Amino acid sequence: MKHHFHVLNWLLGVGLAAALLLGPASLCHAQAQNRPPLPDTRPQPNNPEDVWAEQQQKKMEKAANLERQREIRKDSEKLLELATELKQAVDKSNENTLSLDVVKKADQIEKLAKSVKDKMKGP
Repeated sequence: MKHHFHVLNWLLGVGLAAALLLGPASLCHAQAQNRPPLPDTRPQPNNPEDVWAEQQQKKMEKAANLERQREIRKDSEKLLELATELKQAVDKSNENTLSLDVVKKADQIEKLAKSVKDKMKGP
Protein backbone atom coordinates (compact mmCIF):
# COMPACT_ATOMS: atom_id res chain seq x y z
CA MET A 1 0.00 0.00 0.00
CA LYS A 2 2.89 2.33 0.82
CA HIS A 3 4.31 1.63 -2.63
CA HIS A 4 1.06 2.70 -4.31
CA PHE A 5 1.06 5.89 -2.27
CA HIS A 6 4.62 6.74 -3.43
CA VAL A 7 3.78 5.99 -7.07
CA LEU A 8 0.59 8.08 -6.85
CA ASN A 9 2.51 10.90 -5.18
CA TRP A 10 5.22 10.72 -7.85
CA LEU A 11 2.63 10.79 -10.69
CA LEU A 12 0.90 13.74 -9.08
CA GLY A 13 4.23 15.58 -8.82
CA VAL A 14 5.10 14.83 -12.48
CA GLY A 15 1.64 15.93 -13.59
CA LEU A 16 1.89 19.16 -11.61
CA ALA A 17 5.36 19.88 -13.01
CA ALA A 18 4.14 19.22 -16.55
CA ALA A 19 1.17 21.52 -16.05
CA LEU A 20 3.42 24.26 -14.72
CA LEU A 21 5.89 23.87 -17.57
CA LEU A 22 3.45 23.41 -20.42
CA GLY A 23 0.70 25.68 -19.18
CA PRO A 24 2.39 29.02 -19.96
CA ALA A 25 3.68 27.72 -23.30
CA SER A 26 0.27 26.56 -24.42
CA LEU A 27 -1.27 29.82 -23.18
CA CYS A 28 1.24 31.86 -25.22
CA HIS A 29 0.55 29.72 -28.27
CA ALA A 30 -3.19 30.26 -27.89
CA GLN A 31 -2.69 34.01 -27.52
CA ALA A 32 -0.46 34.11 -30.62
CA GLN A 33 -3.16 32.37 -32.64
CA ASN A 34 -5.71 35.02 -31.66
CA ARG A 35 -3.59 37.97 -32.78
CA PRO A 36 -4.37 39.60 -36.12
CA PRO A 37 -1.59 39.33 -38.74
CA LEU A 38 0.91 42.15 -38.96
CA PRO A 39 0.23 44.61 -41.76
CA ASP A 40 2.41 44.43 -44.89
CA THR A 41 4.64 47.50 -44.66
CA ARG A 42 6.46 46.94 -47.94
CA PRO A 43 5.86 49.74 -50.44
CA GLN A 44 3.26 48.80 -53.00
CA PRO A 45 4.04 50.22 -56.45
CA ASN A 46 0.43 51.13 -57.23
CA ASN A 47 1.26 54.71 -57.99
CA PRO A 48 2.47 55.07 -61.62
CA GLU A 49 5.11 57.57 -60.49
CA ASP A 50 6.48 55.01 -58.01
CA VAL A 51 6.57 52.33 -60.71
CA TRP A 52 8.38 54.70 -63.08
CA ALA A 53 10.86 55.73 -60.39
CA GLU A 54 11.58 52.09 -59.56
CA GLN A 55 12.14 51.27 -63.23
CA GLN A 56 14.49 54.24 -63.62
CA GLN A 57 16.42 53.18 -60.53
CA LYS A 58 16.87 49.67 -61.95
CA LYS A 59 18.04 51.10 -65.30
CA MET A 60 20.58 53.32 -63.56
CA GLU A 61 21.87 50.41 -61.46
CA LYS A 62 22.22 48.24 -64.58
CA ALA A 63 24.08 51.00 -66.45
CA ALA A 64 26.42 51.55 -63.50
CA ASN A 65 27.08 47.81 -63.30
CA LEU A 66 27.89 47.63 -67.03
CA GLU A 67 30.27 50.60 -66.68
CA ARG A 68 31.97 48.95 -63.69
CA GLN A 69 32.45 45.74 -65.70
CA ARG A 70 33.92 47.74 -68.61
CA GLU A 71 36.38 49.43 -66.24
CA ILE A 72 37.37 46.07 -64.73
CA ARG A 73 38.14 44.69 -68.21
CA LYS A 74 40.17 47.77 -69.15
CA ASP A 75 42.10 47.73 -65.87
CA SER A 76 42.73 43.98 -66.19
CA GLU A 77 44.24 44.50 -69.64
CA LYS A 78 46.45 47.25 -68.21
CA LEU A 79 47.48 44.90 -65.37
CA LEU A 80 48.53 42.26 -67.88
CA GLU A 81 50.52 44.84 -69.84
CA LEU A 82 52.28 46.13 -66.70
CA ALA A 83 53.01 42.61 -65.44
CA THR A 84 54.55 41.69 -68.80
CA GLU A 85 56.69 44.82 -68.74
CA LEU A 86 57.73 44.08 -65.16
CA LYS A 87 58.75 40.52 -66.06
CA GLN A 88 60.81 41.76 -69.01
CA ALA A 89 62.55 44.36 -66.82
CA VAL A 90 63.29 41.79 -64.12
CA ASP A 91 64.62 39.34 -66.75
CA LYS A 92 67.04 42.04 -67.97
CA SER A 93 68.34 42.76 -64.47
CA ASN A 94 70.69 40.66 -62.37
CA GLU A 95 71.07 40.12 -58.65
CA ASN A 96 73.08 43.34 -58.26
CA THR A 97 70.92 45.70 -60.30
CA LEU A 98 67.27 46.39 -59.91
CA SER A 99 66.18 49.63 -61.52
CA LEU A 100 63.94 52.22 -59.91
CA ASP A 101 61.62 51.73 -62.89
CA VAL A 102 60.99 48.12 -61.80
CA VAL A 103 60.00 49.26 -58.30
CA LYS A 104 57.69 51.96 -59.72
CA LYS A 105 56.09 49.44 -62.06
CA ALA A 106 55.49 47.06 -59.15
CA ASP A 107 53.81 49.90 -57.24
CA GLN A 108 51.59 50.67 -60.25
CA ILE A 109 50.60 47.02 -60.46
CA GLU A 110 49.78 46.92 -56.75
CA LYS A 111 47.59 50.05 -56.91
CA LEU A 112 45.81 48.91 -60.06
CA ALA A 113 45.22 45.43 -58.64
CA LYS A 114 43.66 46.96 -55.51
CA SER A 115 41.46 49.16 -57.68
CA VAL A 116 40.28 46.13 -59.69
CA LYS A 117 39.60 44.21 -56.49
CA ASP A 118 37.54 47.07 -55.06
CA LYS A 119 35.54 47.40 -58.30
CA MET A 120 34.86 43.67 -58.27
CA LYS A 121 33.36 43.96 -54.79
CA GLY A 122 30.79 46.38 -56.17
CA PRO A 123 29.34 49.59 -54.81
